[in-house]
Amino acid sequence: MPPTRKLQWIELSQKALHNNIQSLTTLAPDKLFAVCVKANAYGHGITETVKILLENHRVNYLTVHSMREAIKCRRAGWRKQILLLGPVELCDSDAVLEFDVEPIVFNREFLENIGKRADKFNRTVKTHLKLETGTNRQGITEKDIEKFAVVYKKYKSLQKPYAASTHFANIEDTTNHEYAEYQLSQFHKLLDVMTAHNIKPEIRHTASSAATILFGKTHFEMVRPGISIYGYWPSKETYLSHKLEGGTNNLFEPVLTWKSRITQIKNLETDSFISYGCTYQTTTKSKIGIIPVGYYDGYDRSISNKGYVLVNGKRAPIRGRICMNLMMVDISDIPKVTLENEVTLIGSEKNEIISANKIADWSGTINYEILARLSGEIYREIVL
Repeated sequence: MPPTRKLQWIELSQKALHNNIQSLTTLAPDKLFAVCVKANAYGHGITETVKILLENHRVNYLTVHSMREAIKCRRAGWRKQILLLGPVELCDSDAVLEFDVEPIVFNREFLENIGKRADKFNRTVKTHLKLETGTNRQGITEKDIEKFAVVYKKYKSLQKPYAASTHFANIEDTTNHEYAEYQLSQFHKLLDVMTAHNIKPEIRHTASSAATILFGKTHFEMVRPGISIYGYWPSKETYLSHKLEGGTNNLFEPVLTWKSRITQIKNLETDSFISYGCTYQTTTKSKIGIIPVGYYDGYDRSISNKGYVLVNGKRAPIRGRICMNLMMVDISDIPKVTLENEVTLIGSEKNEIISANKIADWSGTINYEILARLSGEIYREIVL
């Protein structure tokens, strides 16, 4: 049983999650819809997120990075399709069959092994062939296709790939989408090569969040958005491109709120140092709140002396270095602060908002990293 009085917790809005899915499915009607829950559902909590998604009949697939994540989804009650985006060890081929997972394929050795194991157990396995179009991560090139076609035809459990996919390298980092257009043309070229080798896929999928929002021609038979499911634009450039095309502002609403409590209040004299390294010194008598959150929990140490949290709807600046498990904030000018007062690290209070985008700006990174790095040990609860 979790403690009834939590010192740190994350709230997940099921209403926001369902609304975000509604916005995205409106952009891609009549397409198979895959929700990306890799990286602990972008830090939201994979088990809790899957429980919410069980109620949404518009979601056809979950996409994960690892076999471990796929098993978590099954144990959370997910019975529909799961697409495994990352690598699978050869020794996990039987687990792919046992948990009915559809793997992305980019290694011929794995395809041979899964075909052999599926034939042995008289099973059919749906594979998704990853085509390399210019991102140069996982994927196969044109010269590889013939060799993969030989393997597909060798095993009755395979015959041909169920799907072909690719991933865009530069669709969300710019308003100039020439490279994305080039990759899309390469994808069509490789699809033609697959067809020539009699392994034409049944479905195709390329659309990340940015592609789902911006380019209908990337939707094919399925879209697989990620960050936008959780209420965030993939980038400022994606938002700008969407607006330039006459799009609306209110597509998404953040799902996650991160909260803690003040566990000690200290009254400091003028010229007192705060935290490691003596990087902050008070210039007047100050009231400091201690919060049991630090870089172990995913709150970036680089925000020391730069960011703020919300206390009673007011900004409380971070003072001194953020520690492994603690941070200190100035509450001198905030009235009625008491021991165990709620604190908002990500979320809104009254007229103030701290988003993952704001924390990313303070940290010099992107909203994806801020969310994905939230510790899996933080207690998560589903709220309306």
